Amino acid sequence: MKTIQLTSPDSKQVQVSAMGATEGARRATGVAPMAGGRDSLVCSPPDPEVPEKKPRRYFTAKYKLRILDEADACTQQGQLGALLRREGLYFSYLTTWRKQKAKGLLQAMTPKKRGRKRKEKNPLINKVAQLEKENSRLQQKLKKAELIIEAQKKMSEILGIAQDLDESDERI
Repeated sequence: MKTIQLTSPDSKQVQVSAMGATEGARRATGVAPMAGGRDSLVCSPPDPEVPEKKPRRYFTAKYKLRILDEADACTQQGQLGALLRREGLYFSYLTTWRKQKAKGLLQAMTPKKRGRKRKEKNPLINKVAQLEKENSRLQQKLKKAELIIEAQKKMSEILGIAQDLDESDERI
C-alpha cells in the first residue's frame, strides 16, 4: 500500500494511506501497522469462512426456574454477572422470567412455538356437510315426486277421472 505525504493547513505533514488519514485516529479492526512506518497501515484480507449460524435456543421451565433460584442466591458483587456469562444469558431474560413466575403462568414459562397459529377445525363442519348433502338429495326426490303427481293429474284429466282432493292436500 502506498503512503502519500500531505500538507495540512497548519503546515504539518501528515501521512495518508489509501484508506485515509491516520494521525490521531484509531485503527480499523483487522488493520495492523507496517514494520517500516509508524502511521502506514496494512489491511489484511477478511476471513472468507462464513460462521455457522447458531440454532435458536429454547429454555425449558425447569431450566428457567433453576437459573432464577441461582440468581436469587447471588449475594456478592459480580456473582450475578458471572452466572449470566457462564450461561450465556442476558439480564433481560431474568426480568422476563421473574414476571412470568410472579404471574404464576406455568405455560408462559415454557417456550412458545413461533409462526402462524393453526386454526382449530370446527367440529360441526362434517355434520353441516352431511346435512347439506342430505338436503340436496331430498330436494331432488321432491322434484321427482312433484313431476309424478303432475303427470297423474294430467292423465286423470285426459281420461276424465274425477279427482277427490281434500282441502288439506291442496294447502300443502
